Amino acid sequence: MTTTTSTETNTARYARCIESSKRVRWEMERDVIRSRSFDVTKKFLPDGFSQVGALSFLSADERRFLSQIQGRTYAAMFGLIERFVGAKIMEVTRHHWVGDQVAFEALVRFTDEELKHQALFQRLETMMADVMPEGYVFTQEPNAVAEAVLSKSTWAVLALTCDIELLSQRHYKESIAPDPELSDLFKDVFLFHWKEESQHAILDELEWEAEDKRLGPEERDRAVDDLIALVGAVDGILQAQAKADAAYFGKAVERQVSPADLSRVADATIAAYRHQYIVSGVKSGRFRELLFAKLSEVQAKRVTEALAPLLR
Repeated sequence: MTTTTSTETNTARYARCIESSKRVRWEMERDVIRSRSFDVTKKFLPDGFSQVGALSFLSADERRFLSQIQGRTYAAMFGLIERFVGAKIMEVTRHHWVGDQVAFEALVRFTDEELKHQALFQRLETMMADVMPEGYVFTQEPNAVAEAVLSKSTWAVLALTCDIELLSQRHYKESIAPDPELSDLFKDVFLFHWKEESQHAILDELEWEAEDKRLGPEERDRAVDDLIALVGAVDGILQAQAKADAAYFGKAVERQVSPADLSRVADATIAAYRHQYIVSGVKSGRFRELLFAKLSEVQAKRVTEALAPLLR
C-alpha cells in the first residue's frame, strides 16, 4: 500500500469516528442519570468481575455490598483514567494541526467526550456516597496519577490507553450488559460510556500506530520499559485500593468480620481488580495483536516475563 493510499484509508477511519460521535452523542443528566438514584438492593458488578462467589463465608447481602464497593471503585478508576487519557489525546492533536483536519476533529471530539466522562464519574461518586455507608476512600489523587503517567513516553501512554479502551468494550458487552441482576442505572452508565469508547478505541489504535512509526529502535526500547513500568504502577494502585476497600467493607457491615476472613476479602478483591484492569486487557486478542506486532522478539519476551506474575 502506498503512503498516499494509507493516509486516505486512515482519514476515512477518522471520518467514520466523527460520524459515530455525532450519532451516539449523549448528555449526562438527560440521557444517563434521568433523575434516578442507585438501587442498593442490586449488585453493581457481575460476580465474574467481583469474584464474590468465592467468598462463601459472606451472606448474600454482604456479597452484594462488596459488589457495590467494587462497582464504586470501578467507576472511580475510570474517572482516574479519563484524566490522563484526555490530556494525552489533546497533546497528540498537534500532529494534525496543519495536516489532516478530519483527524484533528476526531481527536478534539475524543477529548471533549473524555471530559464529559470525567464529569459523569465524578457525579456517580457523589450519588454512590448518598446511598452507601460513610467511610469509603479512593486512595489515589487523579491529578497526581495523571502527571506520573504523562511523564512516560507517548508510545507507552497510548499503548496503556488502547488496552484500557479495548477492555472497557469487552467488559460491557460480555459481562455488564447481559447480567439481569445489576443496577439498571449502573448498567446504563456503562452502556453510554461504551457507545463513545467504541470510536475512542479506533482512534487509540491509529495514534499509537502513528507514534510507533516515529520511533527509532532505541526509543521504542525505552518506551517498552515505560509500558512495563506503567502496568506495574497500575498494579500498585489496585493493591492499595483493594486494601482500602476491604477495610471499608469490614467497618461498614453489620457484624464483626474476623481478621482472617477480612484478609480473604482483601485477597479476593485484589484478584478481582487485577482481572478487571490487567488480565482482561492483556489477554485481549486485539491488544496482543497490536502490541506484539510492534515489538522485537527480545522486547516481547521482556513484556511477557514482566506480566507473568500479574497474570497468575
